Parts: sequence; C-alpha cells; structure tokens
Amino acid sequence: MRHRVARYTVDLALVGVAAVWGLTFVMVKDAVTLYPPFSFLTLRFAIACVAVFAVFPGIVRRWSRPAVLAGLPAGLFITGGYVFQTLGLMGTGATRTGFITGMAVVLTPILQVLVLRRMPQIYAIAGVALSTVGLWLLSWDGGAGGWTYADTLVLAGAFCFACHWIALGAVSSKHPVDVLTMVQLAFAAVACGLVAVAIERPLALPPETSVWLALLVTGVVASAAAFAIQTYALRYVSPTRVALILITEPVFAGFFGFLLLGERLAAAGWIGSALILGGMLVSEVLGNLGRAKEPLPLEVEV
Repeated sequence: MRHRVARYTVDLALVGVAAVWGLTFVMVKDAVTLYPPFSFLTLRFAIACVAVFAVFPGIVRRWSRPAVLAGLPAGLFITGGYVFQTLGLMGTGATRTGFITGMAVVLTPILQVLVLRRMPQIYAIAGVALSTVGLWLLSWDGGAGGWTYADTLVLAGAFCFACHWIALGAVSSKHPVDVLTMVQLAFAAVACGLVAVAIERPLALPPETSVWLALLVTGVVASAAAFAIQTYALRYVSPTRVALILITEPVFAGFFGFLLLGERLAAAGWIGSALILGGMLVSEVLGNLGRAKEPLPLEVEV
C-alpha cells in the first residue's frame, strides 16, 4: 500500500513538472518582452546552477575533469536549444512553441540514424511520420498567419534539443548525472552571459517583478526541482510511465497559452498539434516498451 501511495504521489509530482514546463513558455514569452533575451537566459541558468547545488550539495565531491569534459558537448547543444527557442518565442505563440519544441522527441531517432548509424524502431518511424504531417498542418494554420521565421527558430531549437539528448545519452551512464547537469547549466550561463555583455550591455538586473518571477520559476522549479523529481520518480515508476506523463508538456503549453495569453489556433493548427502529440506518444512511449530500464535525460525545460 505504501508503495502504491508513493507511486501515485510521484505521478502527481510529474504532472506538476509537465504543467510548470508548459507554463514557462507563457512566462518566458512575457519576460523577454520586458528584458533582453540573452540577459534573461544568463540569469536563468545562473539561478539554476545555484538551485541544483542547493538540491544536490554533494555534487562537489563527485566533480572530476572527465565529467566536465564529457558534459561540454551536451552543454553546447542545450544552450543552442534554449537560445533558439527563446528568440523564436519572441515572435510566435507559446502554444505553437510548445508543440514545435515537442518535435525534438521524434527528431532524435532521425539523428540516431544519421550520426550513430542506429536503425530506428517501427514506432519511431511512425512517430516521425505523424509529427511531420502535424507540423505541416500547424504551419498551414491560418489562425496564426502561417509558418514564420520565429517558428523556424523554435524548430532549430528542437533540433538542438534532440542533439542534446543523443550527446547526453552517450555519457550519462559514465559520469554522475548531477555533475553533468551542473556542467551544462554553467556552460549555458557563461555562453549566454558573454553574448549578453557583447550585444545587450550593460548587463543590468531586471526591475520588473514578473521577470524575476519567470527567472525563479524557470531556474528553480523547472530546472533543479524538476530534475530532482525525475530522479526520485524512477525509483517507483518505469521510464515509459515517466515519459508518458512528461509528454503532456505541450498540452499544458496550449492550455496556458489559451488561458493567459488568449492564443487561438485554427482547426488545422489544432489537428496538427494533436498529430505532433500523437507522434511523440508513439515514438517515445511505445518505443520504450521492451527496452531495458534506463534514466531519462535531464530536461531543463523551459
């Protein structure tokens, strides 16, 4: 009975993580209209570093040069992912951003074929097909003015996230995951900070309360707390169940985009979004059936 209660508690916590990730699309979109994007990302990842250290204080004892070097490629890709996503979010809707970002799930098998020479499962192929049709319908959505340059930036971010998962998956079993996480967050903070100082100087702190709220939610709740919950969840539930719950992130993005920003999609856009979500489910959940239990990669969602 205690195990069953713990499992349901974990399920609710994971739903909370997915909801927060969906909400961050709305919060970040609002924040970067008031504060420069690279300055926002710099502070966001710096706060995330502090938060991860607070959650995992023993990280210092597990720090090593090989782990740092192993985490740098993943740090590069995750930085690119959030930079493209944030810049794209400035010009497109939170709902569209959420579903286009979800394409990372189905782009990963394609990259595995090209980079790792690893043939995808039939579920992955079906997921790619569904999501591709969904992306086409979403781009045809007349309610949002069709496909835009900002949507292309978000899609580039999804591509970077897919590369990040592959890069992280290659080293996650060889080094402490919390150390790899800190390396990625620190890389992103430094890289974005250098760009912010170069093109957005001076790097001043934001005066708006809403921007600080977005920084705290994305840095603390959506990063450190979400990672801790994922790590704890895998003690009680399977990776497939975790993936099934977390894949609802774009749905929450659509819900909060509608509720807080009044975003609307035309019929083609909603059908396309549903197909992208279906492709994610087919590729990630059905594709995980029968696989050996393995940790999920950290998603510092924004």
